Amino acid sequence: MKVLEVTSREFREKQKTYFELADKGEQVIIKRGKKQAYILTPIASDDIQISPAMELKILKAMQASKEGRTKKVHSKEELHALLESL
Repeated sequence: MKVLEVTSREFREKQKTYFELADKGEQVIIKRGKKQAYILTPIASDDIQISPAMELKILKAMQASKEGRTKKVHSKEELHALLESL
């Protein structure tokens, strides 16, 4: 595996290139200043994990939707009014 180190400025200027290299299996290290560095790594959908607490919230929200305990918002104004009421 090839390792490529770039500065954050280089990364910003050529993001597409570095994403494509990471997709091909190359390790891209993005250096930020003297002490910070990050590894660019592609993830698959099965790499994303949902915590048990988040899964419970999702299940509760799905149940509320099935029971009609949701609110439909049809406009930007309605959304703003809903958010203000919270």
